[in-house]
Amino acid sequence: MRVLVVGAGGVGGYFGARLARAGTDVTVLARGAHLEAIRREGLRVRSAVDGEWTVEVEAVSDPRGRPPADVVLFCVKSFDTEAAASSIRPALAPDTAVVSLQNGVDNEDTLDRVLGGAHAVGGVAYVFAAIESPGVIGHRLAGRVVFGELDGRASARLQRLREAFVTAGVPAEVVTDIRRVLWEKYLMITAQACMTAITRAPIGAIRAVPETWRMYRLITEELAALAKAEGIRLEPGVVDAVLKAAEGLAPEALSSMYHDLVHGRRLELEALHGRALRVGQRLGVPTPTVFAVYAALKPHADGRAAG
Repeated sequence: MRVLVVGAGGVGGYFGARLARAGTDVTVLARGAHLEAIRREGLRVRSAVDGEWTVEVEAVSDPRGRPPADVVLFCVKSFDTEAAASSIRPALAPDTAVVSLQNGVDNEDTLDRVLGGAHAVGGVAYVFAAIESPGVIGHRLAGRVVFGELDGRASARLQRLREAFVTAGVPAEVVTDIRRVLWEKYLMITAQACMTAITRAPIGAIRAVPETWRMYRLITEELAALAKAEGIRLEPGVVDAVLKAAEGLAPEALSSMYHDLVHGRRLELEALHGRALRVGQRLGVPTPTVFAVYAALKPHADGRAAG
């Protein structure tokens, strides 16, 4: 199986490295100092779970001129989805699965529109990892994936991918209702992202303050109401389940939005909170708490705030 990782950051870099270490043919699409470091020294993972290790992978800045991939792990930031999807067309065969492992619930729709041909596959990654330095992925905890065809069918291509992940020691599941799973992740990541960002504090500090922890719940409740209005059948008690999962996070757990904010990088604010506001306005679902965090973070949406 040939796997192309598009976006070799925390998610793509970690799972790509795990697959490569188990013998899968992995190519990573990267740029700048990260690309050069991988070419020079390999892709290194510093994991709090299973130590430090390095794998040799093919690293490129352009997929043209290479054999088509069987699977693309599509891990770019949501605001880069359309441009990155257009750039990988030369790497696709007719049956290539392009598995979105991104934040949000509508990246798959963008992939489907740009690529066509039933390439897009829904996916959810449960992992805390980030680029620590060029060529180095820092992995703090977790590391499993769930994916599924958008039409719910069972497919041989996803079974092969699941087997590759399992061989690599990564828990992986193929589901028939990936839209539900995407929304359940959306509830948690949206609350976790904004609360760690606006407080500049990890989840342990958020849980310790009743008002802040209540705000985390309110965001989750508003998003669950949006899901219901959009016809997504979430599991009963989903809000309590999200809060329980958040209670189980290590006290020092933050979010990619927190890291982007403190480093002055562009935020995935529109894909997460902005989308919720737009859907709420369209469907008449109140989202006052989501609006509050969106307004607080909007000056930083494109990077360091002006002024």
